[in-house]
Amino acid sequence: MAGMIDDYAPEAPSPEDLATTSGAVLLDFGTNWCGHCQAARPRIEAALAGHPDVRHIAVEDGKGRPLGRSFGVKLWPTLVFLRDGYEVQRLVRPQDVGEIRDALDAL
Repeated sequence: MAGMIDDYAPEAPSPEDLATTSGAVLLDFGTNWCGHCQAARPRIEAALAGHPDVRHIAVEDGKGRPLGRSFGVKLWPTLVFLRDGYEVQRLVRPQDVGEIRDALDAL
């Protein structure tokens, strides 16, 4: 079941694993201590509630974290929307649940 992941996990899938993943995936880059990430959390959760088919992966980002670097993440949270391993869209510091929902709908 998809849904909100409570914590950003230090373990991240490899870019190769993501490239071969089928279906819809939301990569959510941030940290557990980031105020912007904490503020966005309810918006992300609300948007995901209507999309049980989307796999949500919350990835802890920061210095020395290669997955975030491979996606060019500079600000948190950065949401990367993947379909069958390819980036379809991204949102940086989303302020509105509607924009997250629209991106999920496009998947």
